[in-house]
Amino acid sequence: MTLSSQNFSSIALAKEIESPENPGALEKRVALVPADVGRLTQAGIKVYVEYGAGEGVGFSDREYQQNGATMQTPEEIYRDRELIIKFKGPSLASIKEMREGCTLFCMAHFNSYPDRAKLLQDQHINVVAMEEICESPKVNSDQEILGRLAMTRSLEPFFADNTVNSLAVRIIGWSERLHSAIRRCGNRNPRSLQIIQPMLAIEELNAIGPNALYFYDSPNFDDRQDILTKLKNAGTHLFDLNEFEQRYGEQAIANYRAGHPPNEFGLRRIQCLHETGQAGARYGVELLKKNKPTLDIVNAKAVILGYGNVAQGALHELYDHGIKTIHVLSRSNTAKNCIDYWLKDVDLVINGAEQSPELRGVNFLVSNRHFKELIPDQSVVIDLVGGSVTNRSPVEAVISCSFLTQPYFMQDGVTVSALWGWPMMSMMRETAIRYSGQIVDVLIGHEKLMDGLHSLKPGVQRALVCGPFYQ
Repeated sequence: MTLSSQNFSSIALAKEIESPENPGALEKRVALVPADVGRLTQAGIKVYVEYGAGEGVGFSDREYQQNGATMQTPEEIYRDRELIIKFKGPSLASIKEMREGCTLFCMAHFNSYPDRAKLLQDQHINVVAMEEICESPKVNSDQEILGRLAMTRSLEPFFADNTVNSLAVRIIGWSERLHSAIRRCGNRNPRSLQIIQPMLAIEELNAIGPNALYFYDSPNFDDRQDILTKLKNAGTHLFDLNEFEQRYGEQAIANYRAGHPPNEFGLRRIQCLHETGQAGARYGVELLKKNKPTLDIVNAKAVILGYGNVAQGALHELYDHGIKTIHVLSRSNTAKNCIDYWLKDVDLVINGAEQSPELRGVNFLVSNRHFKELIPDQSVVIDLVGGSVTNRSPVEAVISCSFLTQPYFMQDGVTVSALWGWPMMSMMRETAIRYSGQIVDVLIGHEKLMDGLHSLKPGVQRALVCGPFYQ
């Protein structure tokens, strides 16, 4: 009977130890929490857990045993295992303990650690990279579709008269309902896109008149200062997401689904992207308060590059901190001839913009020149995307990600942080629980990784970054 070509009948859950992306073993999260181990053992799967695997986030060995796990020592955990699960990538020494033809399921970051990737190849270890597994097909909720369609409708007049590139869009507030509207707007490249606090007075608004659009959701906007009437009287365009939903929502969503079959692939299946953005922004605010103690944080000039899931988490966090105006930069805003305008006099820059592999290390959105000439001393740059020497970030100063052992560095008077595993800053236990549930869903849910490598679903197949090797 061969390993890896059959169904997996057992799992080894390894403890997080020092590894290339975990210096000092400060990453304490565990890939499976006790309750989810219980889901697996109830499904007839044998689960071996390394002693102390969950202690770093508050889960005892006793809790794992109560959920049917068999506890093992570090010397035993890798021995003759079919499927090995851990959160971060393995240490080089651990790889040599793995049996040829076994499967490793972890956050592999294959392109960032080529030496480890080669060793895994040489040892004939199959690697399924958690971060590469995608929804298949893509899942779109009604609320996501609604926000997208509402923003599209609000922008139609400006596309019709070819003025969208001179349009200033202001979104009042932040919520899950507004998430997809913000993303759709960013994709349409208006002149500017800002998220503003609902309590701003009319005198604090920096865009009024026919070249401005204010997008809001009336149930979540208590217009105590009657700014909507004042904006309307000044000829400013207004659009209410709730009104669009009441008048057109149900039919618009049905029409969209009828005309837009789901894409083959969607978002990452195992992710805490929103929490990553939140944790990074939270740390950025903490650093900024330390660097500029006289700055009232609500008046900070905050700029976010990108509007995807990680960037939305950062946006959510900055909004909760009460920052009055948050600038969200789309692709046109980050072009070399435009981004200087946004970085001048900035207090906090958060990069959430991904770039395709061929642009990494070639195209830098925030360059070293910006650090030297534009970004003021004591300002803060948070890079949520990160990378390594072989897989560079869009922030040129970031040669490689930082770690909890030294989470930030200085570049021309600016504080820079690009952490591996942002949620380690403040959300270890919460994100461990979320990741664990997603991992179990991939193991025994729709994706059925436990069925073995011979029958991988499309969303998992693309995440097999090493192998398949069969013994």
